[in-house]
Amino acid sequence: MDEFQSIWLVCSLMSIYTLCLFSADLGGWTRVIVEKPFGKDLDTSEDLSAQLGELFEEKQIYRIDHYLGKELVQNMLVLRFANRLFLPLWNRDNIANVQIVFREQIGTEGRGGYFDEYGIIRDIIQNHLLQVLCLVAMEKPVSLKPEHIRDEKVKVLQSVMPISNEEIVLGQYEGYTADPTVSDHSNTPTFATMILRIHNERWEGVPFIMKAGKALNSSKAEIRVQFKDVPGDIFKCKEHGRNEFVIRLQPKEAMYMKLTVKKPGLDMSTIQSELGLFYGQRYQNVAIPEAYERLILDTIRGDQQHFVRRDELKAAWEIFTPLLHRIDEGKMKPLPYSRGSRGPVEADELLEKAGYVKTHGYIWIPPML
Repeated sequence: MDEFQSIWLVCSLMSIYTLCLFSADLGGWTRVIVEKPFGKDLDTSEDLSAQLGELFEEKQIYRIDHYLGKELVQNMLVLRFANRLFLPLWNRDNIANVQIVFREQIGTEGRGGYFDEYGIIRDIIQNHLLQVLCLVAMEKPVSLKPEHIRDEKVKVLQSVMPISNEEIVLGQYEGYTADPTVSDHSNTPTFATMILRIHNERWEGVPFIMKAGKALNSSKAEIRVQFKDVPGDIFKCKEHGRNEFVIRLQPKEAMYMKLTVKKPGLDMSTIQSELGLFYGQRYQNVAIPEAYERLILDTIRGDQQHFVRRDELKAAWEIFTPLLHRIDEGKMKPLPYSRGSRGPVEADELLEKAGYVKTHGYIWIPPML
C-alpha cells in the first residue's frame, strides 16, 4: 500500500491549534499549513514554533501569509531583478521614501472581539505589510530557490531599527467601542502609521512608511515608491510633485509611474501624468488566481518560497514586540478619528515630517475596459 499522504490546513484559535495537531493522525507523508496569527509577540510565537517543531520538521511547516500569494506581490522580484531599468534606481541615492499602505472602508463589524485582542499592527502590519517590505527592500538572491530568497528576507528584517515613539501615530475610529464584544475602555488601535528604518548600505536614511487602518475613506492596498527631486530642475517640477512608482495590489491590479510631462497646448507648462500597466486592460482574458489558490498549490508542490520560515517570523516579532508591549501596557494611546476619514490628521503630519511630498492636482483615473 502507498504511504498515506496528507496536508493539514489549520485555521483555528492560536490557543488550540497545536492541540488539534497533537490529536491528529500524522503518520506518513504530511505537510501542515498554519494560518496567522503566529502568536501575539516574540515569546508566544517562539512557544508555538517550538510546539510545531515537536511534531514536524521545518520543511513540513508552511506558515501562510496570503499577501505572498497576490499577483503583484509575487511580481515584485521579477520587476526588480529582471528589468535593468530599476537596478541603478532602487537605492537611497534616488528614492526619497517608500509607502506600503492598507486601507479599508469597513470597520471591525462581526469580528470586534477577535480584533480587539490583536489590533491593526498584529492583524495587518506585522505580517502582510512587513512581508511586502521585505520584497521591496531585499537584496538579489543567489537563485530562486526558496531558501535563498528567504535568507535575503531575514537579512532585511534583521537590519530594521527599533521603532521610535516619535515615528508612529495610532488611531481608533469613533464608535469602535460600541461593539458589544469590545471593551468600553479598549486601547486597541484600528489605525497605525509608522516609519521603519533599515540600517544598511542600500536603504540608510530612506523612511519606509507603513500605514494600515479600518473605517477609512477608501479601500486599497498599494506600494508607493517616491523618488527624489530632479537636481537643477529647470521646469519647476516640484510645483506638481515628484516621480512616483505605484504598485496597486488591490483592487484593480496595476502598476504605473507618475511622470512630469508637457501639458498639451501651445506653451511649455508641465503636468503630471502616468505611464502604466493596468492588468484588467492588458490581460482581459487571463484569469488571475486567488492568493490561497496559489499558496495551497505551492504546498502540494513542496515549494516554500512564498511561506514564512521560523527565523523570519522571529525577526519580524523582534521588530514589533517592544512597541506592542508599550501599547498593551497603555503607554501609548490611539487618537480618535471619524469613520470615512483619512485617519488622524497627525498621520499626515508624520508623513510630511518623514519627507513625503504630496502630489498637487493629480488624480489617477483607472482606464475603462
